[in-house]
Amino acid sequence: MDVDIGTILGCSLCIILGGLTFAAYKFGLWYQLFHKTETKSPRHGGESVAEVLRAHGVKFVFTLVGGHISPILVACEKVGIRIVDTRHEATAVFAADAVARLSGTVGVAAVTAGPGLTNTVTAVKNAQMAESPLLLIGGAAGTMLQGRGALQDIDQMSLFKPLCKFCASVRTIREIVPVVRKALAIAQSGTPGPVFVEFPIDTLYPYHLVAREFGVKNPPKGLMGKIVTWYLQNHLSNLFAGAWEPRDASPLPVEIPQATDDQVQRCIELVSRAKKPVILLGSQATLPPTPVDDIRKALETLGIPCFLGGMSRGMLGKDSPIHIRQNRRDALKEADLVVLAGTVCDFRLSYGRVLNRRSRIIAVNRDKSQLLKNSDMFWKPTVAIQGDAGSFLQRLSKGLKGYKCPEDWPQSLKQGDITKEKANRAKADEKTEHHLNPLSVLHRVDELMAEDSIIVADGGDFVGSAAYIMRPRGPLRWLDPGAFGTLGVGGGFALGAKLCRPDSEVWIIYGDGSLGYSVAEYDTFTRHKTPVISVVGNDACWSQISREQVPILGSNVGCGLAFTDYHTVATGFGGTGYLIGRENEAELDDIIREAQRQSKEGKSTLLNVLIGKTNFREGSISV
Repeated sequence: MDVDIGTILGCSLCIILGGLTFAAYKFGLWYQLFHKTETKSPRHGGESVAEVLRAHGVKFVFTLVGGHISPILVACEKVGIRIVDTRHEATAVFAADAVARLSGTVGVAAVTAGPGLTNTVTAVKNAQMAESPLLLIGGAAGTMLQGRGALQDIDQMSLFKPLCKFCASVRTIREIVPVVRKALAIAQSGTPGPVFVEFPIDTLYPYHLVAREFGVKNPPKGLMGKIVTWYLQNHLSNLFAGAWEPRDASPLPVEIPQATDDQVQRCIELVSRAKKPVILLGSQATLPPTPVDDIRKALETLGIPCFLGGMSRGMLGKDSPIHIRQNRRDALKEADLVVLAGTVCDFRLSYGRVLNRRSRIIAVNRDKSQLLKNSDMFWKPTVAIQGDAGSFLQRLSKGLKGYKCPEDWPQSLKQGDITKEKANRAKADEKTEHHLNPLSVLHRVDELMAEDSIIVADGGDFVGSAAYIMRPRGPLRWLDPGAFGTLGVGGGFALGAKLCRPDSEVWIIYGDGSLGYSVAEYDTFTRHKTPVISVVGNDACWSQISREQVPILGSNVGCGLAFTDYHTVATGFGGTGYLIGRENEAELDDIIREAQRQSKEGKSTLLNVLIGKTNFREGSISV
């Protein structure tokens, strides 16, 4: 077989040229030909990050400082973004989560490399499950040192890919603006959630400092020394090439799924024929773009009885005739139509088993997997809509203009509420064997708190009782962790809430167990002048676990705590603490009012309330 030498040479030449072209691209040579490296510029990558955040309306960055991220913090402060430093990285993320929920924008937290980032994992997972749009900024070892044993260098990308909608590691300064811009859009699009952007330290500091670190003091002699020196110099030049060219930092479009007109029309027909409809609202109903007040008006126009969960608590105010708080299981058995508006058939709805199989079910959720969760087992949607719950409810209300739910249905459910709440009140009036009745304490707080109050729920048994007794006064006035059931959110959520609503009272309802996670944030409240009021239900026990563990397994091991002087801890961090027991129970109302007065004057308070045992929550789940 004859071989064409010309063909072989031509193919070889193409391979060589292709290889050289790829190498030139890989080493950034082509880009450097057309974009200048400004070696004398004092600017740094942190300025680019701050530019994008400001363009997106970010007002706060929560952090626990570290050298890897200092340029970002300094640059943000210079452009008017408030830097709020906390005592734990998880608190920084929880605070950003609260800002996202209350403001409708992306919450931002920035932490240093390695352990700074690993400390955020639980809080980021909580934001993912709560569907909060959040940007986590992380420092990292320099681009040339990753994988070479640098300080705090780990594979951070692998850690966060399962937790975040989008992960990126910035490799050159010119990437900062487009990467952060993209991350912020993804965080808010579809089903909102956390995103992570990693910044190697050499993408954030000025050229002259980075160049000093890149310099080789004693390079190898000969050809190898020249290659090493060229490689390092080229890497440095490529890192800064085109760094300060003008780039668009404005927000990218956010994509939000919507119900189709046909789907809405079908739902209008189903609701119009229903005699006993019920709406179950989840946290998704509070997401942008529809203002929560517009959603509230839509629900009031429909007049359909509503059960509110998660962030939707308070949607209908304190005493709405269509807000049903008790006997949900019985109502669902009787209902002939159920609208799951951002509500998921997970453990909170017994995986769908509480739904009547004869009921028509309209399910609306941005996330397809959540929309149909357990529909292969215990329930089937009549109409399943992958779309925004708030917008859907508004369109449903407009399409049903003139419709009003039969009045006897919500009235009968409300009567059940009245009966159950009378029984709860009677239980609150009972004397416990020791200390104060926790239900009575919660009733007193609920009756005295201001109308603009925001309630932060962080705990198990005591907070579980509060969910039945305390009534948020309006939309976006209740913050709990969500489906993940995370303890430790209190300090961060309260910090974010107070910054978003500085004129509102912010109350943390703590269990004595959960308080241990974030009591040190009283230092943060003091330093940043963000006064909050905490009510700690102190029964010296992890009661939600003990309630089942003791009768089933015969031991209280691991569940016992002490009647610790938490009020003294708060005082040590610059707040004011009060110990409340049976001896001064008559002063409880006065102490609450004094705490409110001090909050107005800028001082945080902690009410360490010694509580006894009741059977109010017998049968509640802990696993």
